[in-house]
Order: sequence, then C-alpha cells, then structure tokens
Amino acid sequence: MRGSRTAALLSGLTAVAAVALTACGVPPSGVIETGAPASGMFSPSATPPSTPATISLFFLRDGELTPYPRRIDDAGDLEAVVLMLFEVSAANEAATATTELPRLTDAPRVTIDGGILFVKLPGETAPLSRRAMLQLTCTVNHAEADGGTARRSAMSGSLHVLGDGWTMTESDHACPVVSPSQEQPEALTPWEPSG
Repeated sequence: MRGSRTAALLSGLTAVAAVALTACGVPPSGVIETGAPASGMFSPSATPPSTPATISLFFLRDGELTPYPRRIDDAGDLEAVVLMLFEVSAANEAATATTELPRLTDAPRVTIDGGILFVKLPGETAPLSRRAMLQLTCTVNHAEADGGTARRSAMSGSLHVLGDGWTMTESDHACPVVSPSQEQPEALTPWEPSG
C-alpha cells in the first residue's frame, strides 16, 4: 500500500511539473544548429610563452660603458634582467669587465608606475655611483629595446632607484647606441641562472 501511495505522489508531482513548465510562456522550438564543437583549450589568464632573447648587460671596460650579450628567457621580464646584471656583477667573472654595482643581500624589486620604472634595492644598500646608475639604466633601456616590449613607448626613459632612505634618478639619454659588432661576447663567461 505504501508503494502505491509513493507512486501516486510521484505521478502527481510529475503532472504538476509538466503543467508548470508548459505555462511559463516559453514556446516549443525545433532543433537549433550550433556549429562545430569546441576544440583545444584556452585560458584568458594564461601568458603567452616567452621566447629566449639576447640582451646587453652593461659593464665598465677601461672606465667606459660596454655592452656584453647575455641570453635570457624573457627580455620583457625586467626584474630578471636587473637581477642578472647584479648577479653577474657580483661574480666578477672577467678581468676586462668591471662594475661599480654593489653586492646585494636580496633580489631587487622592479615596478612600473605611471610609465616610470622603479628599482627598489634591498636592505642597507648604499646610494649608487653615477657609473653604476648608468650600468643599470642602460641595461634596462637596451633590454626593453632588445625584448621589443610594448611598455617601451609608454615609459618615460628614466630610471628611479630607491634604497633605504635615498632615491636616485638617471635618464637613458646618456646610454650608448649599441650595434651588434660592439658587443663583447668573449669578455664574460656564459651566465646560468641560479635555481
């Protein structure tokens, strides 16, 4: 008896649902063509794969700014470019290339705000010399050009370096124009990223 009650109740609910659905004002339709099924995967938040590029790291050779080529995974990643410059500098790998950049206790932070590029140096880093500022400014300037980043046209052409209690600004107007024949590949040994 209990089974027939359940069946009757379900039958009644089905009838009520059918009446409610037909009364909602949606007219019946035929088959609607939708096209080919979706294929592949797409994620709008995914970044396009980077292409390795050659950038110019600037060191001092006989006191003059001189570009030294280095391969990097993404020339548009300015934080990686700046870190590479400081790490290669700290290694002091070649007798012909010198630097005025200090050893860092931690990685520098790079941000762009309102078209202005900022490099925040860690800890108690002392203010940089003019030649160290030029090494940093010219390296970033050429990395943007070498990497073909879209940000280049929107940037002011100057670099702001921040330390603990100090700020310095350098224009890229003092940077040399580099032709491929000016690069000095033999002066520094190949650099491999750490980690």
